[in-house]
Amino acid sequence: MIRSTLSTAALLLVLPSLAFAQNSSRTVERIEQKGNRLEVVTNDGVYLITPYSDRIMETVFVPRGEQHDPRSHAVVMAPMAKGSLTTSGSAAEFATAGISATITRAPFGISYAYKGRPLVAEKNGYTRQGKSESIDFALTPDEALYGGGARALGMNRRGHRLPLYNKAHYGYGQKSEQMSYGMPLVLSSKMYMVHFDNPTTGFLDLDAKKANVLSFEPSSGRKAYQVIAGDSWEQLTYEYTSLTGRQPLPPRWAFGNFASRFGYRSEAQARATVDKFIAEKVPLDAIVFDLYWFGPDMRGSMGNFSFNKAQFPKPREMMADFSAKGVKTILITEPFVLTASTRWQEAVDRKVLATDDKGAPFRYDFYFGNTGLIDITSPLARSWFWDIYKELTPLGVAGWWGDLGEPEVHPDATRHVGGSAAQVHNIYGHEWARLVYEGYRKDFPNQRPFILMRSGYSGSQRFGLIPWSGDVSRSWDGLKPQPEISLQMGMQGAAYMHSDLGGFAGATLDDELYVRWLQYGVFQPIYRPHAQEDVASEPVFRSPAALALAREAIRLRYRLLPYNYTAAFDNNQAGLPLMRPLMFEEPHNAKVRELSSTYLWGNDMLVSPVLEAKKAAQEVYFPATAAWFDFYTGQRHEAGSTAVVALSADRIPVFVRAGAFIPMAPAMQSTRDYTGKAIELHYYHDSSVAAGSGKMYEDDGETPEAFEKGRYELLQFASRASGKLLEISVATETGANQRRVERALSMVVHNVGARPERVEVDGRAVQYDYQAASKALTFLAPASDAARRTIAIK
Repeated sequence: MIRSTLSTAALLLVLPSLAFAQNSSRTVERIEQKGNRLEVVTNDGVYLITPYSDRIMETVFVPRGEQHDPRSHAVVMAPMAKGSLTTSGSAAEFATAGISATITRAPFGISYAYKGRPLVAEKNGYTRQGKSESIDFALTPDEALYGGGARALGMNRRGHRLPLYNKAHYGYGQKSEQMSYGMPLVLSSKMYMVHFDNPTTGFLDLDAKKANVLSFEPSSGRKAYQVIAGDSWEQLTYEYTSLTGRQPLPPRWAFGNFASRFGYRSEAQARATVDKFIAEKVPLDAIVFDLYWFGPDMRGSMGNFSFNKAQFPKPREMMADFSAKGVKTILITEPFVLTASTRWQEAVDRKVLATDDKGAPFRYDFYFGNTGLIDITSPLARSWFWDIYKELTPLGVAGWWGDLGEPEVHPDATRHVGGSAAQVHNIYGHEWARLVYEGYRKDFPNQRPFILMRSGYSGSQRFGLIPWSGDVSRSWDGLKPQPEISLQMGMQGAAYMHSDLGGFAGATLDDELYVRWLQYGVFQPIYRPHAQEDVASEPVFRSPAALALAREAIRLRYRLLPYNYTAAFDNNQAGLPLMRPLMFEEPHNAKVRELSSTYLWGNDMLVSPVLEAKKAAQEVYFPATAAWFDFYTGQRHEAGSTAVVALSADRIPVFVRAGAFIPMAPAMQSTRDYTGKAIELHYYHDSSVAAGSGKMYEDDGETPEAFEKGRYELLQFASRASGKLLEISVATETGANQRRVERALSMVVHNVGARPERVEVDGRAVQYDYQAASKALTFLAPASDAARRTIAIK
């Protein structure tokens, strides 16, 4: 639909950001709507502007003489919104019900607004000088910038020029400008995102020259970007993951504890380790095998992709025995096939490897030996590689670890079926994860894959990629940036970013550091202590004092399984990060824009990890959206307050939102023992909350897309307070292919000011216990499969 009803003056009045958007060298020849796309033909090319939704607008510039390339590695959403064009003498607006793009003719410019609120504008837009290309935007002086993938720079990354070249940073500490998982994605405190839809190597300049300019500088490829807007951070993450895909729910065992080190050298050592966890009563769900499963040392055997029979004589039996104990097996794989490996000639003959400019396998030296690189973009190589996974999975392998997938060493001269090294490098891990994910859907459709990988790209979350933050220094400097890295990646769709708990690199033996890292790990997405073997990463091999503290942290991790699994469901359905910065609570509070030392775990828990040695107390800010209760002591903190909290060796500061429900599970040795038939449900009552709510998601922990297949239960909790009466209800929704579980609820109601006269469950009085000192009320709601249960506290 084309309209010409607005005057030029009226149109420009709603576009205060246009002063920043101008390119005097570019002139407009024609503006025309074709279907749902706007074409803006200029003297040097054409802009193609397409709305994907009322909050997402894509712009592609095709220079004159080039062909439009519609392919995207990131975007999976189809354009669904309708745009309408309004024109005047000097400007045109292409708008949906929410987001709009305005084009001015002289000087040329494009700016974006959401519900009339200016977002961002091109400055010079696309420019080329020699072989250098860029797309730039004008920034306002006060906006904070986030994104760019995994970096350790502080939350506000404005002022940095970030390399877009995935590269491992061994032994990093508090700062790292370049890591294994970059993304050409920028988020602004003005509540918008810009995703540059081009994976080639280059740079992302976040106003490094202090000129209020954001610039994307690719080495080649598409000149495309999407602007994403929203009314809240939750809405932004929803829209971005609608555009690029959402993370499938991992298997439930992925939320348990892993035994992992670099690495287990024999079947006997691995068996002894698992048995040690069980003997010490430390919960365990998985054991991870590093590269020694296919060779006796670090060099010469990479690419074998088969168990070394001398050290692992009965792998099938070993993995079956582990499974019988509730422990899954995860194997490492790498994309390199060494010339000394048993599969080298097979890889050459099957044309599996990336090549040189003459078509021969490209060979080069790196740390592990002379090697070739699997061409992840080649159909022949993908089929060959998947067949290896397909052969090993039925033996008992429950999860896969893809390491060195940047790729760690990737010469510029390498040639791939999918393009040059520069064109393929940043999507190598992305395509590798896709290979495994799609292989499972085809050959193991009833099994949720577990895909641990160090490197990925925008949208890799839709393939189930679970990233970690690389070879971090085993030091306090290494621990400090870990919340920041995970928070940033969660905002960018990669919500399972986590760290090697305890730190990886170096021979540091520091029990305080180790315990504090593991206590923080309770409230990060994956619980996986991992390190070089010179100092044990597993708690069962640490000092008795460290073991005791680590055991308690791991047990708490397991008790929080229902809450954590529900947070994972929210991520799967709406893109919500598991770890959320306090900006999510207070988007307009400039004081929390750079805060990562305190964060939200799920929707209702506030966590302040201990990131420095020998601290006796630390300051905690409590978001103004609610009052908060100490998870351990029940102490109440006012909304919007700041307190100095005393520290204890056995825990880190954790708080719960007033009005929140926290479902917890009984103690267990493995998630295999979890049934969901007995839940300890905590409600945090407060006079400031007239009505509270929460939920708990349940499925079998194994079936892919269980929710979509109707194989789930969703428990909805609600509270209502009036005078001395507190009412709590539990309503259970079941999918079409699910029966309600007969479930008992051990209720704990916090902050009850006085002993109640009566407690009723489903209309019947029940016995209860009330502790005046802690203000805690406890009672049992007996097992029932009723669709709705009611509790009255009078």
